[in-house]
Amino acid sequence: TGLKALGWSFVFCFAFMTLWAMLMVEFVHPLMQQMFRDGTAFQDCPECADWASSVMKATFLLFKTVIAGDSWGKIAVPVIDQYPATAFIFCGSLLTLVFGVLNMVVDVVVDSFAESRQKDLLHLAEELEHENEQDKKHLEEMFDRLDSKDRGDVTLEQLVQ
Repeated sequence: TGLKALGWSFVFCFAFMTLWAMLMVEFVHPLMQQMFRDGTAFQDCPECADWASSVMKATFLLFKTVIAGDSWGKIAVPVIDQYPATAFIFCGSLLTLVFGVLNMVVDVVVDSFAESRQKDLLHLAEELEHENEQDKKHLEEMFDRLDSKDRGDVTLEQLVQ
């Protein structure tokens, strides 16, 4: 169940990333193009102005900036500086993806390890119980051999022999 939940967490993560990418294509890409044409940003990186031109590119951009932490200062900071309203998209994607979805992934992993540990403890308890029963049987057999008169008890003399 841990792998299944982990798989769904990744699907959920990329679904959220795609939703944020669609917003980037619609609202941020035209602003990035305008900044490039005006010469206010992306002059040293002309391809950066096109990184939000399609949902696929914007998803990759979000993956790079939000999840991997790469290019945040190269892309997000200049756009937010020029158009502060875009902070809603950049910071919103950061908050939902990192603090929401990725924490859920970590939670699933930790939960599955805790469940495995609990199963190990139960298995250990069962093993100890089985060993205890075996020891009792062993002692019972030993005392039966010592009880030569079949009275159900063992005297000190029989025990010393």
